[in-house]
Amino acid sequence: MSENPVLTSADRGVSVITLNRPEKRNALNDELIAGLKNALEEAANDPDTYAILLKGSGKDFCSGADLESLERVAAASIEENLADAKLLADLFIKIRKIDKPVIAAVHGRALAGGCGLASSCDLVVAAKSAIFGYPEIKIGFVPAIVMAFLRRSVSEKITFELTTRGRQFTAEEGFNYGLVNRVFDDETFPSDSFEYAADYSKFSRSAVKMTKRLLYDIDYNDLNSAIEKGIEVNARARMTEDCKSGIRRFLEKRF
Repeated sequence: MSENPVLTSADRGVSVITLNRPEKRNALNDELIAGLKNALEEAANDPDTYAILLKGSGKDFCSGADLESLERVAAASIEENLADAKLLADLFIKIRKIDKPVIAAVHGRALAGGCGLASSCDLVVAAKSAIFGYPEIKIGFVPAIVMAFLRRSVSEKITFELTTRGRQFTAEEGFNYGLVNRVFDDETFPSDSFEYAADYSKFSRSAVKMTKRLLYDIDYNDLNSAIEKGIEVNARARMTEDCKSGIRRFLEKRF
């Protein structure tokens, strides 16, 4: 059994967070969820971190809730299930609130809550052989929390199909749906996914931060409000040193 359910490392501006329950296909339990929250918080507060790469150890990214958690759900009261569901929701929300890009690097299987974990990240890269799926319907369950993130990535009809039929789908299908940003060859996936994350060290930290915040703030506004919010962020972005120096560099190259 793995002693630490979450491993962390850092290199070239990338904080790597690894789900470390390979013997359980990195299934989610309370300890793993708590460990992920702590690791995300540490990476968010690390001034040397430009991007966060979330991956799984062993053969799979994450297989969803573990059997012990499922057994507890079946016997729990409504109050206990509400509290348990909130633990997972808080993890997903934390990913969205962190100012740095959080990238899911999916290999093997990402199923149920594991697929939800990936879709809650800002970006998803996948090995060509990776398999995704929301099989909750097969046990009479609803992927209710993760649907909020899935629906923001793919169309209404694709969301309905994936969540009500429970079929597994490939990385290439996920790319075509809009859930996966990049598909890399299996042989080069570890290095390709890391390089994808490391690219963020080349970009303005403040611009990426404000872009992420605005992108998700828009979800909660109508068009006019979204435009007004965009005006505000546009103006604030112009005032940052990153933007000013970037404009200077551009003008120097042009003239």
